[in-house]
Amino acid sequence: MLLLQNGTVYDGLGNKTEKCDVLSDKGKIVKVGKAITVPKGCRVIDCRGMVITPGLIDSHCHVGMWEESNGWAGSDGNEMTNPATPHLRAIDAVNPDDIAFQDACKSGITALFTGPGSANVIGGQSLVMKTAGSSIVDERVVKDPAGLKMALGENPKRVYGVGKNQFPSTRMGNAAVMREAFYKAKNYMEKKKKGKKDPEKAPEFDLQNEILSSVLEGKLTARCHAHRFDDIITIIRIQKEFGFKLRIEHCTDGHKIAPFLAENKIDAIIGPSMSARVKEELKDITFATAGVLEKAGVKVAIMTDAPVIPIDYLPLMVGLARKNGLSEEGALKSVTLHAAQICDCADRIGSLEPGKDADIAVFDGDPFDMNSVCRLTVIDGEIAHNRME
Repeated sequence: MLLLQNGTVYDGLGNKTEKCDVLSDKGKIVKVGKAITVPKGCRVIDCRGMVITPGLIDSHCHVGMWEESNGWAGSDGNEMTNPATPHLRAIDAVNPDDIAFQDACKSGITALFTGPGSANVIGGQSLVMKTAGSSIVDERVVKDPAGLKMALGENPKRVYGVGKNQFPSTRMGNAAVMREAFYKAKNYMEKKKKGKKDPEKAPEFDLQNEILSSVLEGKLTARCHAHRFDDIITIIRIQKEFGFKLRIEHCTDGHKIAPFLAENKIDAIIGPSMSARVKEELKDITFATAGVLEKAGVKVAIMTDAPVIPIDYLPLMVGLARKNGLSEEGALKSVTLHAAQICDCADRIGSLEPGKDADIAVFDGDPFDMNSVCRLTVIDGEIAHNRME
């Protein structure tokens, strides 16, 4: 049992309370409020002068998939042998010893969404996991699978068209790979339906089509890498054709089509806006994107894409987005409640509410000011990082 006392609590829901306490027990938040009675045997930490927030969430990265300082041996995020590999699972590649997990924890980041990269049009299944805890990845999972990675734009056409001189080599080819895969999955679903009445008509089990079927059935969310606005429009076009749930990752040009994204109720994971203009589709990158989308009514989260940008830079990136137009409330929610909702995990993480996981961060100032330091990180009710003393 742990009681954090006398802090300024931002609960992730939009509420700010001075001189507030947070009580947790058995890995869950029990109560948030003023002057909570100290239970017998409870550990108490005085957070006077500190800011208490929900544990931060990086809603798109590749931590554990591209292990820092491990080179080729730790590079397991892109299976560049087929442009459509929905049956791959990130959990089979994540190394919990990746030093980036420690960096995340020390920065107040308690959970992250990690998965395959964008070499393939359909790259595989991602997961949400805690940044500290058991050395067994399965015991740190919040949600698995948490999304199906897909990608449009430069990366797949470069990997296959330039690197291998094979299909797809154009944006038309990227879209065709995606459509063909979903049409095959639809046919597979129809055959399974008929097979329930007549077993002789049932198709042979196909793992790739099973995963794509879960997307078409709304059980698994499609998460599409798309920077340029025309690629964003293409994936929304395909989403309308097949009717699956969709979130846009990167959304670099999102500010150009903000009303369109709002009209189509598309959530966006923005970033890494700190990146240089290293390829054509990043030429209009700006930290203003998140604020423009927020004002248009689009739900936004902010991500690092680590190790592209070090994961401990997440608070700094939120601060820069706030400096460029994202509201104060939207800034916090972009790495707490909205991030959790976009990752389909808001039933467990993203806000300080009774019954949710006791994932908490304590800062000695504004969490998104570069001069602030994360003094305490609590994950599942256990202290994972402590600089309070």
